[in-house]
Formats: sequence, C-alpha cells, structure tokens
Amino acid sequence: MKIQGKMFIWLSVFILAMAVLYGVWSKEPVGTTALFLAFGLSIMVGFYLAFTAKRVDAMAQDDKEADVADEAGEVGFFAPHSWQPLSLAVGGALAFLSIAMGWWIMYFSAPLLLVGIWGWVFEFYRGENQNQ
Repeated sequence: MKIQGKMFIWLSVFILAMAVLYGVWSKEPVGTTALFLAFGLSIMVGFYLAFTAKRVDAMAQDDKEADVADEAGEVGFFAPHSWQPLSLAVGGALAFLSIAMGWWIMYFSAPLLLVGIWGWVFEFYRGENQNQ
C-alpha cells in the first residue's frame, strides 16, 4: 500500500504543476478548475493510502523480494446471481424517461426502484443465501 500512496502523491504533484502551467498559459478558467479539482482528488487518495499503509501489515507489493504468489489466497466474497440489478436498471431507466416524457411515468418507476433497493440490501438476510 505504500507504493500506491507514493504514486498518487507524485501524480498529484504532476497534476498541480500542469494546472498552474495550464492556468497561466491558457487563462481558461474551466480547464484550470478541473485540473485543480483533479489535484485535490489525487492528493486525497494518496494521503488516504499513505495514512492507511502505516496502520496495516506490510503487503507483498511492499517487499522487493516478493513473488506474485505471495498475495495469493481468498480474494473475497462475491454475491451469487441476483435479480435486483434488473429491477434497479428498469426503474432507473423509467425514472430518466419520466424527465423527458412526463412525470407520470415516475409512478411506475418508483415502486421498481424501491423493490430493487430493498431486495439488494436484504438479499443475504433471507432465502438460500442466508448466513453465508
């Protein structure tokens, strides 16, 4: 994790230099603002990774003698099939369609969105996936 923190901090230094150079050279406020915001985002991520790296154990990527297999193991838990994203996608599509076509379509999209969110939040509290 230390190397990622250093990479983001160096990236933020580069973005800051480019933001100042771009702002002085072009005198265009939108691009300059976007570059300064990108600098802020990069420095926040870099600071977080550097701050967190001090509190966790060293990982294989921090060791110059490490092999690729040293980080092997369980990656994590991945959810099995779920129908909730389909409900959220259809509800979201109808909600955006209601902006263009008419607000009355929101009456059909709101229940789909609510059912999808409810199902996604509680899908591991019931049924065959309970207590995994």
